[in-house]
Amino acid sequence: MNTSYFDEIIESAEFIKERMSIHPEIAIILGTGLGNLVEQIQIHKEISYKLIPHFVPTTVESHSGKIILASWAGMEILILSGRLHYYEGYSPQQITFPIRVLKELGIKKLILTNASGTVNPNYSAGDIVFINDHINFHPENPLRGLYDPRLGDRFPDMSDVYDKSLLNVAAQCCKELNIKYNTGVYFGLQGPSLETPAEYRMIRLLGADIVGMSTVPEVIVAHNCGLKIIAASIVSNSSPETGLQEKTTIQSVIKVIQNSSLSLFNVFEKLIQKI
Repeated sequence: MNTSYFDEIIESAEFIKERMSIHPEIAIILGTGLGNLVEQIQIHKEISYKLIPHFVPTTVESHSGKIILASWAGMEILILSGRLHYYEGYSPQQITFPIRVLKELGIKKLILTNASGTVNPNYSAGDIVFINDHINFHPENPLRGLYDPRLGDRFPDMSDVYDKSLLNVAAQCCKELNIKYNTGVYFGLQGPSLETPAEYRMIRLLGADIVGMSTVPEVIVAHNCGLKIIAASIVSNSSPETGLQEKTTIQSVIKVIQNSSLSLFNVFEKLIQKI
């Protein structure tokens, strides 16, 4: 990271500001299979990543790759519809660049979503899991590189990353809506290959509940930026103990996620009204 990286952040943010007159304080990143949120919101403006200076395009079919300004539950929000992944060949700085831009746009609270596998036998496909901690097994840290103090602390403390007050509000929303939820530890891998049975056993032994190929780099940078963070997974397949014979495909993942997405969206709709 150097001065030119910071200048790129400013240039991207100015490009978006010129095209979006409202600047909300809440942003949502939509994970695999969750792009159907756009059916429940009022869209004011959307810009493709391909048009924004210094953004790189999404290459995964289920991630549309655009930033959306919208109204939801009476609140103005920004949505990143489609995320970037390390397995697409991008650097950690490239995949987390949109987070830096969100900060420059005035975002203060970030809601992240993803699809995840589970190694916890108490979780089932379709369950909602709010992340309360993570284990980072990505090969590179997005903060690696030349230090620029304008981007945040060189050595950010990671002992309290997922905002407890937001987690408490989310839990209350679930109870009010009578929606089952879990909290757990997310294990971040680079992908794109799924885990072997031995890797599933390792992940569980190391203390995680769910596993996926995103979110952790974004969370590290969002925390470095000073954003308040809440992250939710929808479990896409059963644990090895209960579903080892199942073959996971992107089609099966998207089907499970879409079937459970309405419940998660209902929680978030109530959440953003409360925060």
